[in-house]
Amino acid sequence: MQENNLTETSYTALGFYHKISQLRADTWNELKRDLGILTRLKEESRVKNLIKAVDIKLTRLEIIEDYHAFPSKEDFRHLWTLFNRGEYALLDKVVKRLVRTLISESYRRRHVDLSETDAGAEDMEALDALNQLRRGHPASNSSAQPYFELLIVDNLSNQEEDVVREAFHNMRRSEDSFVYDVVTVKSFEDALIAVLVNPNIQACLIRYEFPYKSKYNLSALRNYLEGLSENELEHHSEAERSILLSSMIHELRPEIDQFLVTSGDVEATASRDIKHFNRIFYRETDYIEQHHTILRAIYSRYRTPFFDALREYSKKPTGVFHAMPISRGKSVTRSHWAGHMIDFYGINIFLAETSATSGGLDSLLQPFGPIKKAQEYAARAFGARSSFFVTNGTSTANKIVVQALIKPRDIVLIDRDCHKSHHYGMVLAGAHVSYLDSYPLDDYSMYGAVPLHEIKKTLLSYKRTGQLHKVKMLLLTNCTFDGIVYNVRRVMEECLAIKPDLVFLWDEAWFAFAGFNPTYRPRTAMNSARTLRDRYRSESYREEYAAWKAEFDKLDPEDDATWLNQRLMPDPDEVRIRTYATHSTHKTLTSLRQGSMIHVWDQDFRQKVEASFHEAYMTHTSTSPNYQIVASLDVGRMQAEMEGFELVHAQVETALSLREQLYTHPLLQKYFRVLKNSDMVPEAYRESGVESYYDPVTGWNKMEEAWARDEFVVDPSRVTIAIGNTGVDGDTFKNEYLMNKYGIQINKTSRNTVLFMTNIGTTRGSIAYLLDVLIKLAKEFENRLEDSSRPERKIIENQVHSLNHDLPPLPDFSRFHDAFRPNPDTTQGDIRCAYFLSYDEENTEYLRFDNGKLQAQMRDGRDVVSASFVIPYPPGFPVLVPGQVISEEILYFLKALDVTEIHGYRPELGLVVFTEEALINPAAG
Repeated sequence: MQENNLTETSYTALGFYHKISQLRADTWNELKRDLGILTRLKEESRVKNLIKAVDIKLTRLEIIEDYHAFPSKEDFRHLWTLFNRGEYALLDKVVKRLVRTLISESYRRRHVDLSETDAGAEDMEALDALNQLRRGHPASNSSAQPYFELLIVDNLSNQEEDVVREAFHNMRRSEDSFVYDVVTVKSFEDALIAVLVNPNIQACLIRYEFPYKSKYNLSALRNYLEGLSENELEHHSEAERSILLSSMIHELRPEIDQFLVTSGDVEATASRDIKHFNRIFYRETDYIEQHHTILRAIYSRYRTPFFDALREYSKKPTGVFHAMPISRGKSVTRSHWAGHMIDFYGINIFLAETSATSGGLDSLLQPFGPIKKAQEYAARAFGARSSFFVTNGTSTANKIVVQALIKPRDIVLIDRDCHKSHHYGMVLAGAHVSYLDSYPLDDYSMYGAVPLHEIKKTLLSYKRTGQLHKVKMLLLTNCTFDGIVYNVRRVMEECLAIKPDLVFLWDEAWFAFAGFNPTYRPRTAMNSARTLRDRYRSESYREEYAAWKAEFDKLDPEDDATWLNQRLMPDPDEVRIRTYATHSTHKTLTSLRQGSMIHVWDQDFRQKVEASFHEAYMTHTSTSPNYQIVASLDVGRMQAEMEGFELVHAQVETALSLREQLYTHPLLQKYFRVLKNSDMVPEAYRESGVESYYDPVTGWNKMEEAWARDEFVVDPSRVTIAIGNTGVDGDTFKNEYLMNKYGIQINKTSRNTVLFMTNIGTTRGSIAYLLDVLIKLAKEFENRLEDSSRPERKIIENQVHSLNHDLPPLPDFSRFHDAFRPNPDTTQGDIRCAYFLSYDEENTEYLRFDNGKLQAQMRDGRDVVSASFVIPYPPGFPVLVPGQVISEEILYFLKALDVTEIHGYRPELGLVVFTEEALINPAAG
């Protein structure tokens, strides 16, 4: 076996765990290619070079495979033996078989012995590969036992590792619900590397004593091991080291079931804080008990209570004497005309249709059985105290939360460019709305997010005017459609220092997947809520707060700079963590359309909110919810717990691959510029100084640093491309070029950008197709420019200049008209009053701005006030809301838009505005 001496570049490549699975697959394929050439070559100099290349690749792969069950360490010893003997033809044969096994994933279904060289074994691998192609993906084979890997942390010799692995293999039975293999590592660091690079690990058994340091110096752990040292851990007891490792594994992969095997005082260990261990075993405990305990823990996550109940219901013979003729498929199976519906959907979807809540199917409005259990499992998966399923989208989820928490005249701070459901929610609740402006990205016709300085400044203004007690909620979008992600923990912490009982609603419609990746998770609402609660309960925080408060009290509390120019800390005796998040599960995880969830981490939920929440839930939830959506939410949760880490990992990988090609391909760079971190997050909000996650020399090695420190970061799975150099606007590029020509669908554009989003279903093949399309389009634009006449070239140049330079500044929120401002000293407005005032046609009129009529009224000194929401698509945020004074900047922006879809605006009539008479006494109206 060779020494594992890699260059620093190799360490960097291995260290960035987001790219590890692609590196693994590509290296195996390159090794197979090299060996194939090597067995045919005769030229001695080239043979030497290839042998060296094979040596390097085997060395790299041995490091990666150290953390996977297949190929095993024994398999790798066999590979090295063949290599050292110079048996390259046989090595080529074994590697080809190994690669087929990895591609087909047949190791998940049966034991693969690479030392076998008979034709039957090869035929089996070829058949597995063929079946994999026929199925499309092995996961679609639902009849197979799901496969996972058990991580054992123990400082074992090679021989002892083989004995332990064999012992667990012998426990497996055909009647087991799952099949698993064993990965053994020898150290604290190796355990953390394993859970980062091997998504198959679902359970971890920490045994006996183990050292801290890995034999590899992989940079992937740099951010996760901050504050720890080998010397410090050497003085920890076995139990202390195991508990610390367990805690860190939980932070990285909270879904992993953990077990402790101790040779010490098991009773004393059990009395410690071991909350992340499912169970403790004494060293004499036999393998049978460990085996069944591990399988039972896996099953508790694999269960889908409601989906299972629905499947059972579909098998029962029933007589249907209630609503829904389609129930049990009766209205279509008996039809002479509608039978093609069954041909398309299959019978099961109809057998599972019912409006009855009996038969174990439960009621979504008042769950007591499998739906209740499914929602409890969802809370566990997403780190919430409570979770609720919503079957008509996150628009409804947002309105439920707002109505449950907000009373008429409560003040809500809200980012103005949030989803329209929030604005309508403010109308329904009767909230007094204080809009917050996000920083603008004028060059790309999009907004970023709301700076913390802006939020703190607004809260302080209410404090100064004695109205802070009326401020109930801060409502922000995390992450934004364009991928801007807040430092959620810091926002909550500093706001709570000003108002300790502030409620937070984080719209995470596009961020449901984030809880299943260790880099993303700390910037989610639920994780931040739990982390802050634990922090404020600790003695160390009390000491830190006391020292901070002593220094803070020396400053002038009446000076806003005292609050704005330093990091604030809340009083642990006053602070209450009250956090809500809404997820569009169907947008970024597996669910049927309109499947969404509400997650709650509110210390005051039971005392103050539960009753009003359930009333709001009843108000907005159908009494005939779609059970197929509920079942898909249940399955989506299970999938996220069982393989969310793997799927999100692959999602990020594919996005990074797309970005890398766009960063480096000369022709693509000419017409398509990927917006980097520095393009979308101004320098003032990038404490790390990281401008791009990617460097052509060192690769992807800066993302973790930015995500750990910066106020805002960019989600790399959202790839925004500036297309101004094409001379084609975003809407035209989306429809005429991507969709009509190549069938590529995207959601969002701005005037000069298009957004490509990867998700857990995106494959490397999808990325390859997209790159192929973009290269074809780039060539088309290149040919168009070369073939154009001078006048035509001038037209193209003008279009390019217009898209790159003639972009209207994004308007800030102007102000509410005084008629809708409850307090002249602060900015909030009564949006509900303005909204319903417009219902009486006598209170409104239409003014056109394309002919200058509206501008003339403004020049004459009139405050022209919008009577409706005006929402252009794209960008999709309200430019005007009811009660808002129309400004010159807003009109300039509307005139510069080249989109045809503007909700609330009728070109033939103009903007609907309030008459001057209606504004005299709007409350009377």
